[in-house]
Parts: sequence; C-alpha cells; structure tokens
Amino acid sequence: MGNGTEEDYNFVFKVVLIGESGVGKTNLLSRFTRNEFSHDSRTTIGVEFSTRTVMLGTAAVKAQIWDTAGLERYRAITSAYYRGAVGALLVFDLTKHQTYAVVERWLKELYDHAEATIVVMLVGNKSDLSQAREVPTEEARMFAENNGLLFLETSALDSTNVELAFETVLKEIFEKVSKQRQNSTRTNAITLGSAQGGQEPGSGEKRACCISL
Repeated sequence: MGNGTEEDYNFVFKVVLIGESGVGKTNLLSRFTRNEFSHDSRTTIGVEFSTRTVMLGTAAVKAQIWDTAGLERYRAITSAYYRGAVGALLVFDLTKHQTYAVVERWLKELYDHAEATIVVMLVGNKSDLSQAREVPTEEARMFAENNGLLFLETSALDSTNVELAFETVLKEIFEKVSKQRQNSTRTNAITLGSAQGGQEPGSGEKRACCISL
C-alpha cells in the first residue's frame, strides 16, 4: 500500500482514535501520518486530526485520523467527534490493565454516537514493553472476537504493526464501501437525485467523497 499525492484521491475515510489518556493514541497518529514519535508524554490539548493518502488497489483513499486531544480526561468528547466516522481504533496500554478494563465503556460510547456499521479495531499499544505487560494477548483477542472487533498489538515507539493496524481498518472500510456500491448498482437503488455517500467521482473528477456506511 503506497502513498498517493495529497490532492489526488477518490475517497475520504474518517477514523477516530479512542481510549484512555496516556495509552499512546497521539503517537500512533503521528507514527502513521508523519512517521514521528515523541517521548514527551504531555497530554494533547485541542482537537486535532492528521491525514495520509494511501492506495487501496487502484483507489486513492485519504485517511482522516482524528485524535481525542486529551478531552477523554474530562469525559468531554462530544458527538461531533464521532460524527461521520467510518472507522475507529480503540486503544489501550497493555502495560496498564486499568486502561483495558474500561474498553467496554469506550465501546458503548462509540456505538452510542457512531453508526452501527463502523469498523472497529481493538489495539493493545506499547508492545515494546513486554516485560511490563499486564494484559494477556489472548484475553484481549477473545474480547475482540466476542465483540466483533479486529485486534492487533502495536508499538508506536518502534513502529511494530502501526501501518498494519491502520491499513487493516482502511481495507475493511473500503471493502464495505465497495460491496455497498455493487449492491446499489445491482438494484439501481442509487439515483443521481438521491445519491448516497460512497460513490467515486465521475471520470476526470478528483473530488473527495465522504463515506457513510
């Protein structure tokens, strides 16, 4: 999966990062979008998102990755944060069991505000600190399977599985969108007058499409 140019894309997928403060959400974001890691552990302040354009087959997809920006510390994340999201990475710190213990609450909040069809991956971050692990891999994997989530362990510090995590979520979203478009084409359910999100631009056009699954 290569990089496309920032201006040349067929789809925009909004993906949100959620989870407790300090689990490494901001560093996952910066590692994926800028290949950077900061050892400064200060909490992110203010809403922020970064983008990266990737190729999925012949389609250029702009991933718009949103960070909670520290608001989770005050339970102040608003429904606007989740609005329009088609993917989510629910991140916990595998060296701090309490960040895993509240994953279910985060999942409930996500489903309360986002579409039921949202693609969700449970991410156990800080796999480089294996000596300090408090959450067994199999326990987290079983939780993910039982709740219909994707699952990976990552390290934003040494880059392990960071690309794979975002790539897997984006591919899953893309497959859902492609199936939706195929079904719509078969049934002629989409007309020009009531076109739904998820259609590619017409030939010669390079406008973004925000997707609503």
